Amino acid sequence: MSNIVEAVKSKLMGYNQKSLERDGYDFWNDHIKYVFRHSHDLAIKRGADVEVCELAALFHDMAMVANNGPRDEHEQYGAKMAVSMLIELDYPKDKIDVVEKCVLHHRGSKNDTRDTLEEQILADADVMAHFDSIPSLFSLAYNKMGLPVEEGRDFVKRKLIGDYKKLSPEAQKELQERFDTIMKVLFVK
Repeated sequence: MSNIVEAVKSKLMGYNQKSLERDGYDFWNDHIKYVFRHSHDLAIKRGADVEVCELAALFHDMAMVANNGPRDEHEQYGAKMAVSMLIELDYPKDKIDVVEKCVLHHRGSKNDTRDTLEEQILADADVMAHFDSIPSLFSLAYNKMGLPVEEGRDFVKRKLIGDYKKLSPEAQKELQERFDTIMKVLFVK
């Protein structure tokens, strides 16, 4: 891990600790660490800029972790945080631009155009992370949303199916067996 990635991760972890104390939610352990791992692995596998993908993963939800701006606009606030912090760290301008685009276009629900390989990698990694943290989805359904058991189960199932459909064809292929197993094991009626 490069020094710049370490510096950004350190900042994120500070925000994460405050979020954990404030809201009781551990963004790092419940989501971002998986996005980071998938971004790293997919960058290597697809021949993308690994450092850019790692930085984009760290910044993609940073605005939510830092409680900066409305949640439904976190990609915009996160992109601004990325640009500001990376300029401060004297990161190359051309790479800052790519990180910014990755953060702006990572949300599958937005159907944004992704012009770079790094943008697609972050979008795929963000969705793939949901398959690593299924207990968090159930916690959201039952604890945060207060859904009854059957409705919570259906919510998580719909979420995972919707997420799977948002993946690039390449990522769908990679996740197919795991997706099928999850559907069979968790959602058998």
